[in-house]
Amino acid sequence: MAGSPCPLPLMKEVIAALGAREITIGYGQTEASPIITMTSVDDPIEVRVGTVGRPIPGLEVGLVDPATRQEITGDRPGELRVRGHCVMAGYYHAPEATARALDADGWLYTGDLARRRDDGNYRIVGRSKELIIRGGENIYPPEVEEFLHHHPEVAEVAVVGLPDARFGEVVAAWVVPKPGSTLTAEALRHYCRGQIAHYKIPHYLEIVPHLPRTVTGKVQKHVLRTQGIDQFGLHSAEATPTA
Repeated sequence: MAGSPCPLPLMKEVIAALGAREITIGYGQTEASPIITMTSVDDPIEVRVGTVGRPIPGLEVGLVDPATRQEITGDRPGELRVRGHCVMAGYYHAPEATARALDADGWLYTGDLARRRDDGNYRIVGRSKELIIRGGENIYPPEVEEFLHHHPEVAEVAVVGLPDARFGEVVAAWVVPKPGSTLTAEALRHYCRGQIAHYKIPHYLEIVPHLPRTVTGKVQKHVLRTQGIDQFGLHSAEATPTA
């Protein structure tokens, strides 16, 4: 199961190397096992790579505002919620945690932010707790990460929000360059200008040899945020509201 779409070149490489022409992408979580949405073997490869598919039979899926839990329509992103046979009854001996995740109508709030395309397929764009709100503008870290990944000298990227006294939060990026690269922060900012919205361009941009990871390889964004606050002296700005 996948939490976000895969890069097109990687999918093509897997299909070519393994002959897995009917490979699909699915999305799920432990609280709604085993799966919530899935692409079809008949979908074009661009759909199988760029989305996590449609809800499986028997499930209801929708998007809501993460703060108000009011339903969202159109192309706007929102928190993905699900209701149906695969949703858990609750967390074991944890009624408060259960109440935060499940409502009285049986909806499970996944904490994942997604967009619903016109064709009914969903695309995961981030986690609600990782959403950056800069002066009222919502910024989804995976979108900035994906853009920076297109730079030919970038190997890895992690984007988080750091506190800011004026805007509430600003974008910060940690970038691992490819071996032999002489990439600079200013060169990356120049690459961004005119290509993405000005408020999405990283205010803080660090070139680093590696990213902090868990033993399973997941990037530890909370570690980067803590390091950023310490490095840039942003402790006093932490109390600034983000919206």
